[in-house]
Amino acid sequence: MNSVSWLTFGLAFPFFMTTLGAALVFFFRGTINENVQRVLLGFASGVMIAASVWSLLIPAIEQAEQQGQVGWIPAAGGFILGGLFLLALDNVLPHLHLGESQPEGVSSSWKRTTLLFLAVTLHNIPEGMAVGLSFALAMQSGEQGALSAAVVLAIGMGIQNFPEGAAISLPLRKEGLSVSKSFLGGMLSGAVEPVFAIVTILLASHVLSFMPWLLAFAAGAMLYVVVEELIPEASRGEHSNVGTLGVMGGFVLMMILDVALG
Repeated sequence: MNSVSWLTFGLAFPFFMTTLGAALVFFFRGTINENVQRVLLGFASGVMIAASVWSLLIPAIEQAEQQGQVGWIPAAGGFILGGLFLLALDNVLPHLHLGESQPEGVSSSWKRTTLLFLAVTLHNIPEGMAVGLSFALAMQSGEQGALSAAVVLAIGMGIQNFPEGAAISLPLRKEGLSVSKSFLGGMLSGAVEPVFAIVTILLASHVLSFMPWLLAFAAGAMLYVVVEELIPEASRGEHSNVGTLGVMGGFVLMMILDVALG
């Protein structure tokens, strides 16, 4: 497969896995068992933490040093800016987290189903940016190793998107939407990823010197989502240790994929 084919795969696979997860609404009448949901959310958290380190922060440091910069400066600066960007979105965009009764962000009259949809969509913005930047870096360097790393990141994001698709379609069904509309909502929540990936690739091609900052920015945005939303949801209630084990499992899997294949 050539680089264009791999890029197409990298853009399509995470969205496909979100769609596959959303399709669980056709097989479950209620919600997934709480312990299973904790494991899945923890697993997604672990994947994103490992991806932030091996697929984004380490390449950011290496790229900065190749440009003659002090490696930790763009890595730390971009990381902080990414977290602040998600903090701003979190405080502005109306959304409702799973298991919560009060929405966050500016007050609005939107339905609960819309607010639930926006909460998961918010997760997917930094994931799309991460995949897009990884492929932009591969196209910039022209190295096979960089392309392999981008593909591995897309696979990792796709794997953790499966529970995220279910995490929106099943609650939407519980809120009273039809099965088909719940599935559509879960599927569309993942559509933001390829969109942001493409936009990021196009922008990155014009600001190559800022690539270390952009990679670290995506890492900071993803870590914000993990610490602010995913891990608390995975640790809610009793038997939170299953969520912790899920985090460790996701981290180890993504680390192995990135080191062994990337």
